[in-house]
This record gives sequence, C-alpha cells and structure tokens, in this order.
Amino acid sequence: MGNCIQGCKDYFSRQKNTNIRLTLPVVCFVWQIAMIILFGVFIRYDEESDTHWVETKAHENITSDIENDFYFRYPSFQDVHVMIFVGFGFLMTFLKRYSFGAVGFNFLIASFGLQWALLMQGWFHSLDPHTGKIYIGVESLINADFCVAGCLIAYGAVLGKVSPVQLLVMTLFGITLFAVEEYIILNLLHARDAGGSMVIHTFGGYYGLAITWVLYRPNLHQSKRMQGSVYHSDAFAMIGTLFLWMFWPSFNSAITDHGDGQHRAAINTYLCLASTVLTTVAISSLSQKTGKLDMVHIQNSTLAGGVALGTAAEFMISPYGALIVGFFCGIISTMGYIFISPFLEKTLKIQDTCGIHNLHAMPGVIGGIVGAITAAAASESVYGKQGLINTFDFTGDFKDRSVLTQGGYQAAGMCVSIVFGVVGGAIVGSILKLPIWGDPADENCFDDEVYWELPDEEEEHQESIPPILEYNNHMIHKQQDL
Repeated sequence: MGNCIQGCKDYFSRQKNTNIRLTLPVVCFVWQIAMIILFGVFIRYDEESDTHWVETKAHENITSDIENDFYFRYPSFQDVHVMIFVGFGFLMTFLKRYSFGAVGFNFLIASFGLQWALLMQGWFHSLDPHTGKIYIGVESLINADFCVAGCLIAYGAVLGKVSPVQLLVMTLFGITLFAVEEYIILNLLHARDAGGSMVIHTFGGYYGLAITWVLYRPNLHQSKRMQGSVYHSDAFAMIGTLFLWMFWPSFNSAITDHGDGQHRAAINTYLCLASTVLTTVAISSLSQKTGKLDMVHIQNSTLAGGVALGTAAEFMISPYGALIVGFFCGIISTMGYIFISPFLEKTLKIQDTCGIHNLHAMPGVIGGIVGAITAAAASESVYGKQGLINTFDFTGDFKDRSVLTQGGYQAAGMCVSIVFGVVGGAIVGSILKLPIWGDPADENCFDDEVYWELPDEEEEHQESIPPILEYNNHMIHKQQDL
C-alpha cells in the first residue's frame, strides 16, 4: 500500500500542479463502457457479414461467396491497418527518449478512435432510418481507419508535449469534426477524394497545427536535451517510413470503385511515390554543404507524393502526370523542412514536432489543387461518357453536373477541410489548455519516463545520452557554422 501511494506521489510530482486530475485508467474504463453501450444500441452486421448472407445470395442470384465484399476489400484493409498501427507509430519514434510514447500512444489513439469513428461515420453515412441501426462491414473498417489517420497526423504536431488524456480528448473531438467535414465534402459538395488528400491529410494537418499553436510552450527549450534523435531511433523511424511507402497505393485505392478506378489509383500512387523519392534525395543533398543526406527528409518527404495524389489517384491523370506530381512534392516538402518549419516555429510560434505541415498539410493542399484541376480538365474523349459518370459519380441529383462545376466543388472541398482543421483545432486546443489534463512540465517533454515504466538501466543512464540533432531544426546548427 505504501509503495502504491509513493508511486502516485512520484507520478504527479512530474506534472504541472493542477487542481483537478483526470486519470488515464478512469477515462479508458468509462469510454470503453460507453462504447459497449452505444454499440449495443446502434451497431449491427451488414448483409454481407450477417448469417443471412446465404439468403441474400439466393435472393440476388449470387452463385459464389467470392462476390462478398470481404474478398475485394480485406487485402486493402490489411494494408491500411498496418499503416495506421505500424507505419504511423514507428514513423514517430525518431525522438531518442520517446519511442514508447510514439508507438504506445499511437496504439491507444487508434484503438480509442476507430470505435468512435464507426459510430460517427455510421450516424452520418449509413444509419438506417427504418431500424435506427448502423450496419457495418469491411469497408466500414477501412473508413474508420481513415478517420483515425487524421487524428494520428495531428498527434505528430504535439508529439511529446501532451498527456495521454489530452490525446484522447483531441481524438474524440477530432473524429467528430472529421465525420462532419467528410459528410460536407463527400456528400453535400459531392467532391471526390478517395485517398483523402483533403478530408484526411489537409484536415488532420491543420487540426494538429492549430492545436500546437494554441498550446505553444515558450519555455520548451528546457527539454532541449530530449529534442533530438540518435542513430537507432532514426533507423526505427525509417521502418515506419518504409511501411507507409509500400502500402500507400492500397491506402489511396482502398475504397475506390472495383475495377479500373481501383487499378488506376494504385498505379498512379505507385509512380508518384517513386518520383518523390528521387527529388527528395536530390534536394536533401543539395541543401547540405557536404552533399550528405538528412534522415529527416528521407523519413518524411519521400511520402509526400502519396499524400498529394490522394484526391486525383482514381482520375485519368496519366502515368507521367503522376510522376510530375511526385517530382514537385519531393521538392516542396523537403524545402518545407529546411525553411518553412523554422519560420513557423520562430515567427508564428507553431512548435510542430514531426513537421506535419510539410508531410501532410501542404501536400494535402497540393492534392486538393491537383484534384480540382484534373476534374475540371476531364473530357469525354479521355474518359468516355460512361467513364466520366463512373469516375465522378454523376448520377442521381448530380447527373447534370459538368466537369467544370465538379472542379469548383473540388476546390470548395479543400477550403472546407482547411476551415474545419484550423477553427476546430483552435477550439480544441483551447480546451486542452485547461489545467486539468496532467500534461508534462516543460522540462519533462519528450521523455517517456513521465508516463511509462522504463527498464532500470535506461533510467540510470538516461542523462549519459548526449544530444545529437534537433529534429526539424537542423538548419539552425548549420547556419551557425556558416
């Protein structure tokens, strides 16, 4: 009993002094009980995952189980799921003393968020008006992972500076906002965004940037010794990069229409990513006096092409067009890490730990612009009459929409995602700034010891690890040398 009390005292001694404590166990237990109740009330299997599938097959003259959507979507779901839990998690392990927090809290956020996402997206997209139930299948799981991705992107901006309870609150509001802006963009505006350049990356990027701007820490330099990488932490982060890079074609094509649209989205993303790697390496080398490569650029900017092609992935952008998008994304994203990140921190007081502005927000906007231009330039001679209808879903209330009008709505969708991200992030950031969440003190940021039990040898020798490089601020050291 005495050890338990002392452990609690030690825990809170490492936090800011606050009047109210919201503990992680209470939040997790209460949330999970709430999810059990809400799932019991609303969530049911859809017709393709229910035992009545046998009757459905007979009624619709389906001769084989291979026609079940599971066999079309599950391979893509596997890839997207790996990206969410392995790719995003390991990409953020670059900090030398925050690997547990990067992977562990990524795991927590995703598991917390996907349950709420199934409910929120279900209420907006698939609530049966007759039964009041939400019917879920494998495509629902993919969309839930997409929804969570926006919050994981935002996590990158505040990595190491917030408590796990703050992360859960950020995810709760983030998924709620995501579901609303997704409904506006995809349903009301009828914009196309299969890979989520606008809905996921632009929203998630600006949501995280707005939050970290509100949560600005003027004394963050007190944890400067922790704001860097070591050799092995950068190697682990590169694992996340490679998983994301390999599976991004699945991410952009996962929920596109079966057939040519899905096929084309995978090809376009594949080519765009390859092009991005080459220009990222080139700019990274040119930016150094010695011609050496910066691992920060290789870990992050090589993925920017996948982000930027999300909207136009299923369009007839052509293979060389995909290479062009990747070419410019590698340049712009890498230049962002070199010049824009230091500017944002110094001038706008935006402390973006992972540089999500350069990997997600800025490439997401590029993707929205590319999507709008490509949609407006679409023609029947390139797509064919039925191809235009299938690609842009010109059916029902939208059957008379022209491609120029579609291009305008694509641009409007991008603006909606930015507004939701910035305004929503500022509001949520203000909530997270309340002194009730047990966030770490300035001197304890970027340190796993605040929230994790560490091996004894790590605790004993943590001060012996010298600072190596300051993430996202490498140019500071280089400018001092000039």
